[in-house]
Amino acid sequence: MIISNTRDDHKLSTTKVAITMDANLLKKLDRLVKNRSFKNRSRAIQEAVSEKLIRMEQNRLARECAKLDRKFEQAMAEEGLSFEAEEWPEY
Repeated sequence: MIISNTRDDHKLSTTKVAITMDANLLKKLDRLVKNRSFKNRSRAIQEAVSEKLIRMEQNRLARECAKLDRKFEQAMAEEGLSFEAEEWPEY
């Protein structure tokens, strides 16, 4: 079941979803909510998913950067800097 709505208090579009979760994981999640680490289950899950997606994107970026030829990129950067410096006006 998915229900979309807009919450006025946060000005964010939110969607209600139903998930299935391991019982032990849910107990840990409920302890975090009970100890006030999170306002509610939804907030805890939203933050966990958000952090995971950010880490995955950072890992993807790191993998792509690892494919670059460092010497070639350095030469391109230096070439671009010297070219741009010639175009800058004198002050």
